[in-house]
Amino acid sequence: MTRILVTGAAGFIGFHLSLLLLESGHDVVGFDGLTPYYDPALKHERLAQLQRFGTFRFVEGMLEDAALLRRTVSEARPEIVVHLAAQAGVRYSLEAPQSYIQSNVVGTANLLEALRAHPVRHLLFASTSSVYGGNTKLPFVETDLADHPVSLYAATKKSGEAMVHSYAHLFGIASTAVRFFTVYGPYGRPDMAAIKFADAMLSGRSIDVYGYGRMRRDFTYVDDLVASISALLDVVPVQGQGVAGDSLSAVAPYRVVNIGGGAPSDLMDFIAALEEALGVKAELNLLPMQPGDVVATFADTSLLNTLVPGLSHTPMREGVRRFADWYKRRHGMAAGSSSTR
Repeated sequence: MTRILVTGAAGFIGFHLSLLLLESGHDVVGFDGLTPYYDPALKHERLAQLQRFGTFRFVEGMLEDAALLRRTVSEARPEIVVHLAAQAGVRYSLEAPQSYIQSNVVGTANLLEALRAHPVRHLLFASTSSVYGGNTKLPFVETDLADHPVSLYAATKKSGEAMVHSYAHLFGIASTAVRFFTVYGPYGRPDMAAIKFADAMLSGRSIDVYGYGRMRRDFTYVDDLVASISALLDVVPVQGQGVAGDSLSAVAPYRVVNIGGGAPSDLMDFIAALEEALGVKAELNLLPMQPGDVVATFADTSLLNTLVPGLSHTPMREGVRRFADWYKRRHGMAAGSSSTR
């Protein structure tokens, strides 16, 4: 049994990861602020499932509360930390920039200071494909420069990567920054495309499709993502001990790893899969690109597959079907139901 601290445990990815870790026999301490960025009822619903396990303990608090974070780390004495808590969303960063600075930059610095006082075997830091920003070379490789973020959200995550690297160098905190690519699945955030589309489609409203539908995304099913994170827990970076194609730092026990589907799909194909799974035709409201968005994302997952071979990949249509089945169950829709109109 490994003691693992998961920040953002009541969030979309944090919930799925914590559940997997608990089912695998680990001891998990969850830390989450349960903020009202979206309906906290969904966060409590996720949390209730985790609290069924006697090996789960929850601490409610904000990353900005440095004293509480230090106390949580000191009391939990985790061997591994997975830092998922953050203010998420590209578009919201245009409306509330300070929340991103406080949570993603100040909050991450607070956690690093807590880990400086109580070192762990491995820190995994959740980053994003958005850090590749203005890059046009596809697929995105971990060794590509990522110096041109096009959203504040991406900039704060890139700042987090830089801070984690510096603490790895200065204080020997072995760290892996994992860059996520368009994650979707059951219990997702209401501001994410899958739920926004499903809500609109099943209530007879049109869906907003940005980039006039000509965008491509490396959709990653959430079960695949958390399985990859779990597999990386024991793949601790050691300075000077890299593998072929590694992103391992030359001056710190630190590497970057893409986690994505490795097979991008057209946004319109994702919508078509959702139409099929829900049994309803979408009414499209085609709109231009939004500030901070990019046309395409595509993860090179060669390094991930080298570090942890044998990972499975859920095809996009299958993942969308699983998401739709969950959505219909949660909203009390009969198995054959196609619409709430």
